[in-house]
Amino acid sequence: MRFRRGLATFAAAVLAMVPAVVLSAATPATADEVNASYNVWTWNVAGWKMHRGATGNGLITVLANSIRNRKADFAALNELCWSQYKAVQSNLRASGWPAAVENFSRFQEHNSTHCNGEPFGLAIFSRQPMGPADRFPLAPDGSSERRQLLCAPLEARPHLRFCTTHITPSNDVIGGVKINERQLGEVLTVVENYHAAGDTVIIAGDFNAQPDYGRMNPWYSRNLDVPLNGGNRGDYRELDDTHADSPGYGETTVADGDTSGPDGQGKKIDMIFVREDRIVGAYTGDSLSISTACGGACSDHRILIGTVTVRVTT
Repeated sequence: MRFRRGLATFAAAVLAMVPAVVLSAATPATADEVNASYNVWTWNVAGWKMHRGATGNGLITVLANSIRNRKADFAALNELCWSQYKAVQSNLRASGWPAAVENFSRFQEHNSTHCNGEPFGLAIFSRQPMGPADRFPLAPDGSSERRQLLCAPLEARPHLRFCTTHITPSNDVIGGVKINERQLGEVLTVVENYHAAGDTVIIAGDFNAQPDYGRMNPWYSRNLDVPLNGGNRGDYRELDDTHADSPGYGETTVADGDTSGPDGQGKKIDMIFVREDRIVGAYTGDSLSISTACGGACSDHRILIGTVTVRVTT
């Protein structure tokens, strides 16, 4: 069944902290489920900040080649201008990457004119055809952007949803709550409601918070309690939280030179989450060095990739 709520119901729900859920161990698929493996890819491309909406400076080629080379089933892009979105569409379509050339991507604007008069926002892409998108505006942060959560199911597997979001970096207190915490709670409420409706959700994007921050404790699984990431009370695993050098935290996803993460490493703020009780077996994540094939660095973020097998209701 498809999950939809009126904005009034949604706004009321997100004001409360998501309640803890008793977590069961991941188990093999039942007769009403299928186990399916997916490669996930996400990148904040700084499409306006660093590229001013350009499509011919190497960015489109770099990211489309990476999606193909990593055999991504799902890809999410943050900070993308509309012309760049259309250029990625055209590049992937021309290469035969999507199975359905007219039904494999969705765009959601954060601002209608930010890119020199064009929309600015985020996008999702899928190798397989997607169903209709759900779009959830997040609480305003006082800026010119209206940040969003964008989700769409697979057409052939409507109980599997791929989502992306870009949480505000603002710590401002608005309505008695830090706005970044409010937005994180809003997103978590939506994905938990999807779960309650029988859906499996893979969500990737820029969360603008490090894994050990307190505002991420409602997300990370309570079963994850390690020196770099403790005090958690949630139900989700981040696909890079098994990283050998930084267990529970993962690898930096920002440009080289940053030392604001644990032990002087670069911070991790881009993430791929899946609910722990939907994961089957091992999962992996990794961040990739930033390409310099765009007349310089292609972004101030690294590409983050992950592979996971999940149980999906049929």
